Amino acid sequence: MTAFDDLLAANEEFARTFQDSDLTGTAARGLAVVTCMDSRIDPLGLLGLAPGDAKILRNAGARVTDDVLRTLVLAVYLLGVRRVLVMPHTDCGMSKVTDDDVHALAAQGGVDTRSLEFHTVPDQDAALRHDLLRIRTTPFLPADMAVGGAIYEVHTGKLMPVEL
Repeated sequence: MTAFDDLLAANEEFARTFQDSDLTGTAARGLAVVTCMDSRIDPLGLLGLAPGDAKILRNAGARVTDDVLRTLVLAVYLLGVRRVLVMPHTDCGMSKVTDDDVHALAAQGGVDTRSLEFHTVPDQDAALRHDLLRIRTTPFLPADMAVGGAIYEVHTGKLMPVEL
């Protein structure tokens, strides 16, 4: 037995009925969604999307980091993305700690993480507005690209739009 046997068995079942072999790498609905890695979020389901409709970028806190910007540039110029939704969520673990807290927790385990920036979110609304502005003002993406933000309410399934 390995730590991944359950996943490999589930994949065998998935592959038996797999029907998406005709999908391309292009975002069929021209959408990229930046959201959190939280397992309570089903980005396709909550937005009424299907596999192949959108590029889903996930990280802790749904932050627009340098790597997210790099990925958005690729998504726009190579994969058909014409609009971006940044979608953090309520009850996010990244809003309950600071970078210093995370460094201290890692240090308790004997690991020095001080060279990492965790992009914790002390003010979720301000962080989202900052990240939207970052996408809208980067010189690497089209100036007229549609960029939107919404906070996903994990206890109701509702989106709460946020304007810049």
